[in-house]
Amino acid sequence: MCGIAGWVSYDADLTERQATIDAMTATMALRGPDASGTWVERHVALGHRRLAVIDLDGGVQPMEFATPNGPVVLIYTGEAYNFIELRKELQARGHRFRTSSDTEVVLHGYLEWGESVTEHLNGMYAFAIWDARDQKLVLIRDRLGVKPLFYYPTGDGVLFGSEPKAILANPLARKAVDINGIRSAVLAAGGQSIWKGMHEVEPGTVVTVKSSGIHTRTYWKLRTAPHTDDQKSTVERIRELLDDTVNRQLISDVRQCVLLSGGLDSSAIASLASRKLTAKGDRVRTFSVDFVDHVDRFRPDAFRTTPDAPFVKDMVDMIGPVHQQVVLSAENLSDPAVRRAVITARDTPSGLGESDISMYLLFQAIRGESTVALSGEAADENFGGYQWFHNNIREIPIFPWMAALLSAQAGNPALMPFTAEALAAMKLETYLGDEYRTAVAAVDHLDNASRIERQMRVMFHMHLTRFLRMLLDRKDRLSMAAGLEVRVPFCDHRLVEYVYNTPWKLKSFDGREKSLLRHAVKDLLPPSVLNRKKSGYPTMMHDSRFSNALLLEAKEVLAEPHNPLFTLFNRKWVQSVVETDSSKIAHGEKLLLDKMIDMYYWIDIYSPELSLS
Repeated sequence: MCGIAGWVSYDADLTERQATIDAMTATMALRGPDASGTWVERHVALGHRRLAVIDLDGGVQPMEFATPNGPVVLIYTGEAYNFIELRKELQARGHRFRTSSDTEVVLHGYLEWGESVTEHLNGMYAFAIWDARDQKLVLIRDRLGVKPLFYYPTGDGVLFGSEPKAILANPLARKAVDINGIRSAVLAAGGQSIWKGMHEVEPGTVVTVKSSGIHTRTYWKLRTAPHTDDQKSTVERIRELLDDTVNRQLISDVRQCVLLSGGLDSSAIASLASRKLTAKGDRVRTFSVDFVDHVDRFRPDAFRTTPDAPFVKDMVDMIGPVHQQVVLSAENLSDPAVRRAVITARDTPSGLGESDISMYLLFQAIRGESTVALSGEAADENFGGYQWFHNNIREIPIFPWMAALLSAQAGNPALMPFTAEALAAMKLETYLGDEYRTAVAAVDHLDNASRIERQMRVMFHMHLTRFLRMLLDRKDRLSMAAGLEVRVPFCDHRLVEYVYNTPWKLKSFDGREKSLLRHAVKDLLPPSVLNRKKSGYPTMMHDSRFSNALLLEAKEVLAEPHNPLFTLFNRKWVQSVVETDSSKIAHGEKLLLDKMIDMYYWIDIYSPELSLS
C-alpha cells in the first residue's frame, strides 16, 4: 500500500536537504513497514515507504525510467486492479517491463499516455511523478478518494505527502489551525485538511506543479445519465460488476482476508470472495470484532438494532471460512497509549473516539495474520443504506448526517460543550447551510426528473462526494497505521457510476434499504443476514465499564485548567458532566466527552497554533 512524501523547490538545491526528505519519509513508516527509499536531485526530493503486496521483490520505489531528456520518477501508493490487462496493452505498444509490479505498469502508462493515464486505471491510488523532461511534478488521486494525498504550496514549489504529518515534518510547514480547520475538526466533516495552508488533492483530480505555479484538473466526477435497464437487468448487472470487482481485488502476493460484521455489505463480499477462492482450492479468511459480554449487555439504539455476533456466526456456518473473532475489553479501549496512537494516525481530532480505537485494535489484530483485507465500505452510500434515506430527515436543507446532531444541540443546551467564543467564531449553522447549498448546486439532473428523483440524486451525490470521503479517510488512516491494506470493492468506479444513475424507484423497489444489493446477492447469504436491518459499527459507549473509564480520563483533563483545549471546550460543561452520576449521563454527552478527549490528545501531540480567526 505504501506512503509517499516529497518536496519540489525551484529556487533551492535539495541535494543539500537529504535529512529533511528522510524525516518526511520516516513519518510514513507505519504505512510502509517493509522498505524505504528516496530520490533526490537539485529541485526535487521524493520519499517512499513500502508495504509489499504485489511483486514483493520487484516493486521497489522510487521507480525511475531514463529518457533522453531526463528521468521520469514515480512514487506510488495503492493498487491498480487492472494492471495485468494494462501491461499486455502496453507491451503491444512496445513497452518492456523489468518487474511484475503494478507500479511499473502505472509508470509506463504515464510514459505512454501522460496525465491521461488516469483514464486507463481501475483501482485505488495516490501517486506523484517527477517528469524531468518538463521539470514538473504531477500528483494524481483516485476517483473516489480511497487513498489520501495532501499538498502545501510554498514560495517556490510545493510539499506533499500521503498524510499531513509528512508535510509537517518539513520546517517550511506551519502547524497552524485557523477557524476553518477548527470547524472542520469539530464537525468531522472530511474533505479538507484542517491545517492552514494545506490542501487535499481532490478525488478524481490531477495537480500539476511547475515553476510558473500550480494547476488542478478534474478528470472524473459523478455524471448524470439516463438509466435504461429494467429491474431484472439492473440486478444482474450489479451482480456482474460485484463478481468482477471482488475477483480483481483478490489479486495479491500476500495473505488476505475479509472484514465480516454479519451485515449485508461485508457478508456479500465475504461470500463472493469465498466462492472465488474455493474455486482455486483455497479458503477465505474472515475477521470480526466484538466486546467482552457485548451480546448480554447490548442495548439497541437508533443506529444499532442488533449485535453482530449471531449474524457473523450464521455467515461462518454457511461459507466455512477460517474465521477469527477479535474480542476487546473496556480496558483495551480506554488505554491512553492506544488513543494517542489513533490520534497520531489520523493527524486530527475529528475522529470517532471509541469507535476509532476499536477499529484500530481490530486492524492490529488482523495484521498479525493478513496484510490485505477487503471491506464492505461504501455500500450504504451507493445503495441507500442509512435510515435518513428513508425518512423525513432528507427533507431538511442540511447534511442528513449532521441534522440529528444539531437538532440535539438546539433542544438541549447541555449538549453544547463549546465556549461561547468558539461557537461565535465557528458559526456552525451558517457554515453548514452554505456548504449544503454548494453541494446541491454541484448536482446535475435529468430534464424530466421528478421532485423525489431530484431530491434523492442530491442525497446520493453528497454521500458519495462528502460523507464517504470521511469514512474512507478514517479506514485508510487506521488500517495503514497497523500496516494493513484495506480494499473497498464497493468503490469500484464502474459500480458507482452505474448505481448512481439508477432511479430511486429501482433502488427502493421492495420498500427496504439497499433493495438492489439485497436482490443481487440473495443467493450468497443465509436468510438472517439477507433480511437483517442495518446496524452501525458496534460501540461500547453504553457499557458502564467504558463510560467510567471515560469519566476518569475527563477528570484528568480538568486538572489542567490552562490547557489550550479550554479555548474551545467549555470547562464548566465538562465539570458538570463528570460530576453527574454515570448512569444518568446522556449518550450524546458521552460522545462529546469522547471527542473532547480526542482534542486534548491532539493538542498534546501536535502543539498546534490555534486561532479563532
